Amino acid sequence: MFERLEPITADPILGLMAACRADPDPRKVDLGVGVYRDDRGDTPVLAAVRQAEAALIAAQATKTYVGPAGNAGFNQLMERMVLGAEHPLLSSGRVRSVQTPGGCGALRLGAELIRLASPTSVVHVSTPTWANHVPLLSGAGLKLEPYPYYDRATGGVQFETMMAALERLPARAVLLLHASCHNPTGADLSQGQWREVLALVKRRQLLPFMDMAYQGLGEGLEDDAFGIRLFCAELPEVLCAVSCSKNFGLYRERTGALHVISATTAAAEATFTQLVRLARGIWSMPPDHGAAIVHGILGDASLARAWAEELTVMRRRIQGLRRAVVEQLRAHCPQRDFGFIAAQHGMFSFLGVSTQQVRELRERHHIYMTDDSRMNVAGLRQENLEYFARAVAQVLGG
Repeated sequence: MFERLEPITADPILGLMAACRADPDPRKVDLGVGVYRDDRGDTPVLAAVRQAEAALIAAQATKTYVGPAGNAGFNQLMERMVLGAEHPLLSSGRVRSVQTPGGCGALRLGAELIRLASPTSVVHVSTPTWANHVPLLSGAGLKLEPYPYYDRATGGVQFETMMAALERLPARAVLLLHASCHNPTGADLSQGQWREVLALVKRRQLLPFMDMAYQGLGEGLEDDAFGIRLFCAELPEVLCAVSCSKNFGLYRERTGALHVISATTAAAEATFTQLVRLARGIWSMPPDHGAAIVHGILGDASLARAWAEELTVMRRRIQGLRRAVVEQLRAHCPQRDFGFIAAQHGMFSFLGVSTQQVRELRERHHIYMTDDSRMNVAGLRQENLEYFARAVAQVLGG
């Protein structure tokens, strides 16, 4: 049977990770893999996570299954974090949540729910979007179509073009939106633009599928959730896929949630039963450890404050790196304007150089980023900012 299978091209990011790890040059700069790093180049375990994990291990008396919907306390606290503690939906009976294996699991579960309810649905995704959106959503049997989003000339959102394209979508089309810290561009909608998109979604009767993988790493826990909170307050149906990988640093624990807002409490309950059945058929029971850690943090006021402070340090480091790299690039590449990097949010930006120049950065200067020039800003450090800018200047011919 398996001898008929053909080899496929390796995932480019996984290949980039392997190449960087194998590179012995001490100057190497890894801007490829999408994980947060501190100024030592490490991806730390947060102190709040260590404390919550220690308490969990000390108190845990069983490893039996939690259930296909996952940790109920985690689900409830995630609703409060995502929607805000005072959001009217929390007492409406219209929200149902399921713990998932990471944000990827939430996206796939949401896609399966959409396919179950409307098998011919088309999901419209931004150009560009996170590469894994394609296999996660299409793997559920859904068709994907692009809509214009990123303006490579300005480093921002080509908002008027985007809105014109969305106006042409048929009723009940699914619209995938990055809630904040757009991956891979770093270009986010303003609050005013979110309001305009909401008006269009209402007018065209679209179904928003919100992906929030970086809450707290853009402008803050509240501001990064502005779009989700607005849409959930104003629309009858919304899907929200949420990840704890980045803001809690729980990458390998695969911790996420899918929140589904339905038009009525009866519809919410029916939807929940379908979600549980779907989850049971995909992964049966979700992993518990990461969700229990998040439950321990968000359920303890002192730990929650400590975690929020650590998250603020992470966010400010990224913001500071964005400003600092723009200053270095301005000094060494005066012929190019890289100011857009400082105006973007989260970990990612497109540097805006050609594939050949990206490969030259890798081969000559040991600087690793994907061929489309997407770079993880958090991979930079104070000690290599000037080296990075000088290398960019050399490949640009400056």
